[in-house]
Amino acid sequence: MRTSSPELMDKHRKTGLWSEIRITDLFDANVLSNADGLALADPPNRGVLVGGEPWRLTFARLDAMVNGYALRLLDLGFQADDILVVQLPNISELVAIYLAAMKLGIIISPAAMQFRRHELEQVTALTEAKAILTVRQFKTTKPHEEALAAMTAVKAQVFVLGDDAPEGTTAFTPVSITPEGLKRLHDHTSAHPVSSDDIATICWTSGTEGLPKGVPRSHNHWLAISHAHFEAAGIRRGDILLNPFPLVNMAALGGCFMSWLRSAGTLVLHHPVDLLVYLSQIAAERPNYAIAPPAVLNMLLADPKLLAQTDLSTLRCIGSGSAPLDPAMIRSFNERFGIEVVNLFGSNEGMSLGSGLAEAADPEHRARYFPRFGRPDLEWKQKSATLIKTRIMDPDTGAEILEAGRPGEMQIKGPTVFDGYYKAPKLTKETFTEDGWFCTGDLFEIAAEGGELRYYRFVGRLKQLIIRGGVKIAPEELEAFLATHPDIAEASAVSYPDAILGERICAIVVPKKKDARITLEGLQTFFKGGGFAPYKWPERVHTVEALPRNAVGKVVRSSLSPIAQLP
Repeated sequence: MRTSSPELMDKHRKTGLWSEIRITDLFDANVLSNADGLALADPPNRGVLVGGEPWRLTFARLDAMVNGYALRLLDLGFQADDILVVQLPNISELVAIYLAAMKLGIIISPAAMQFRRHELEQVTALTEAKAILTVRQFKTTKPHEEALAAMTAVKAQVFVLGDDAPEGTTAFTPVSITPEGLKRLHDHTSAHPVSSDDIATICWTSGTEGLPKGVPRSHNHWLAISHAHFEAAGIRRGDILLNPFPLVNMAALGGCFMSWLRSAGTLVLHHPVDLLVYLSQIAAERPNYAIAPPAVLNMLLADPKLLAQTDLSTLRCIGSGSAPLDPAMIRSFNERFGIEVVNLFGSNEGMSLGSGLAEAADPEHRARYFPRFGRPDLEWKQKSATLIKTRIMDPDTGAEILEAGRPGEMQIKGPTVFDGYYKAPKLTKETFTEDGWFCTGDLFEIAAEGGELRYYRFVGRLKQLIIRGGVKIAPEELEAFLATHPDIAEASAVSYPDAILGERICAIVVPKKKDARITLEGLQTFFKGGGFAPYKWPERVHTVEALPRNAVGKVVRSSLSPIAQLP
């Protein structure tokens, strides 16, 4: 499957921004150059997460696992352009399955572990996926049961990792590698070569229309955007990278996964964020680079006793983002431990801005600003500056904003940017301008520092999305379901600030009867019964007599925000 036009592919190749190199070519080169080097390290608590002992795989052993999974996919009848929905935590098998599918031209559509029947039905129906691959157990949940319930509606197969497949599912294990098997795989890939322009993944993001949006990205898309993280974080060959973000979207795939392939180092897996496990991995694995949410970094600095027990001496850099960074936090990590904290801003669609030491040496600037990459009037040394074009547009007039201090919508263009939402031509047309720029829905302004206009400052969001722990949630989806509640006449879902997750969800409801009592526990049970992922459940509820509306009947969300912030 290809989504880029021949004209666009030819243009990017002529400028050297795209090439014939595929993601799997990076991996194969690492196997040749560093066969005995440690490639992957599982979470030490793997047994609690999914069962079994943690894996530690060299590039050679990982290569054998990749080939084994590729042969299994062939045995199961998969062909190029078939879509496989994968719901796995950050364990070694997930990395191997990504690479195995990419070797065969099979498209991986990763699903977050938080997804339940409702979300799995949506993504599988939209992609017409051939199957979903998941695990029997994840902590205290049973993902295979949610998958079976979802697949009943969409008529797809359910594969379960390992050789112990519950009833109604198919066991998914790698084929044992033999010379005959390797020849069969080689013959297949030679007869069915994968292009760097082929779609490798379809990741998911939420939009204001309430349905998940599929973001197809080719090998070239991923390779182009990988420079942003690699450069901003200053990744070096052989680095050990600690990744706690789920390998389902830009944060982890465009960040640590692609940087790991570029560096031929070690990828240390962690999932979900558990501070004590995370710190134990820093002590045991001795990473040079780690990703951490701002809340984790702030909590570390606020706990001197815990910090005193943690050896951070090998860490050179920490990448953070998804919420505003505190300049004092950046300064403290540098002054106390010699660690640079990098501010990252990205999206599945192709936004890629990194503010590190090279882009903004001053912690005050780095916490607040991002470089104005992709501007013809500004020069930057970083390769990533040539891989994205950026501009800020007035949402009312459509004119470009070139002066400081005036917010506008960020629009992006270039080889990092996807081609359009999967099977959603109307939505794609609405979010791309006539001259081919993608409208991000993010509000930025140009910052004036030292008489130069070299930086952007993030202001907020043009679209009404709730971003909880970095995950985008469409309030319309929640409101549509709240409208089906037997005791609710109308409702609105709005965010309220949270120090850890950035935002949480508040349901503001109008009861059908004045004496009706709508409780948070009751609403959460209602959402659970609807098959919604727990991160979409309301975490606060307030009752009002009516929702505020404007002259044309639209709910005024800004009037609801003060209510949502009430305890």
